[in-house]
Amino acid sequence: MSSNVLVTGAAGFIGGSVVSTLASGHAPLPAKNIFAAVRTDEQEQSLQSLGIRVLRVDLSNEEAVAEAVLKNEIDIVIHTASSIDARLAIHLIKALGKRREVTGKDTFHIHSSVTTGYSKEAGWPYGAIKDGDAVYKLEKELNDGFPIRTTNIAITELAKEQGVTNFIVGVPFVYGTGTGKWKKLSQNIPAMVKAGISLKTVYKFDQEGKFAAVHVSDLAEFFVLILRNILQGSKIPSGEEGYYFAVAHETSWWDVSQSLAEALSARGLATEPTAKFWPSDEVAAEALGLPAQYVRLMHIAHVTVDYKNRYPLGWEPKWDNARLLANIDEEVASTIKYDKGRTTLFDALDA
Repeated sequence: MSSNVLVTGAAGFIGGSVVSTLASGHAPLPAKNIFAAVRTDEQEQSLQSLGIRVLRVDLSNEEAVAEAVLKNEIDIVIHTASSIDARLAIHLIKALGKRREVTGKDTFHIHSSVTTGYSKEAGWPYGAIKDGDAVYKLEKELNDGFPIRTTNIAITELAKEQGVTNFIVGVPFVYGTGTGKWKKLSQNIPAMVKAGISLKTVYKFDQEGKFAAVHVSDLAEFFVLILRNILQGSKIPSGEEGYYFAVAHETSWWDVSQSLAEALSARGLATEPTAKFWPSDEVAAEALGLPAQYVRLMHIAHVTVDYKNRYPLGWEPKWDNARLLANIDEEVASTIKYDKGRTTLFDALDA
């Protein structure tokens, strides 16, 4: 199957890593079939060195998106640019629907969502989830206006209406150094590293949060694996049944905080190798560069994903919790090397 693939958010942490993985020579298609969507001239010039085709396109402009998809004969979109702005995915799906009408070929949309929407703290009352669960029906039943779930519902329904095959990938906490040309850092651990260096102390919340996690390199391989299945014509679950959770393991904020305290102390960047409790949510929000109304949720929400019973795609993540904690100093080194300033919650969700 010969198809052109567009990756949105290609200058972001996740999207950039997906693009670099596709362009590495191990992808299931040649570089000439890989398109990357960016927002600035500087990003465009940076990504062109990968030998792929780079498009400057405003995803909030429906006409511009349709023109880009039709003119460049895009059949598959890997959408990592936003998990909460439904407009962007809607424009892409509508454009893919037009492409399907013109050519008669199947078109595909792979949407990067987040697992935070499936925690009790975020209003999810149904407990643990896994690949194959009736997630769409539960989201529809709940219908509570939570942005991530609302976006998932909207694009699932629109894709069905447009005849576009849709997949939703629930992305958990992501760590590691991005392999893209532009954004190398994630949100959470680098924010903790910067706060720890600034305050000379690593802090944690007084309530322990356990959460699902994945290294960015394993996550990029997950997206490529779905793409590979599409190109091979495999009939993997899609639409209402097409919710996938790219979870490699669980970890704990207290464990991560303690490991960071030891790493910063060993570098002489923290006064002691033990994590302390934040004095207040407001202090934490200011230090971490996050809105006060979200900062606790982001660090105590417990999302339970039954990742050992996932769809049989053949995904074999290389990173687990032990490897994360043993290599936490790499997070410190990368933050020091690549940090370009404060990253907000919405930068994290809208790569």
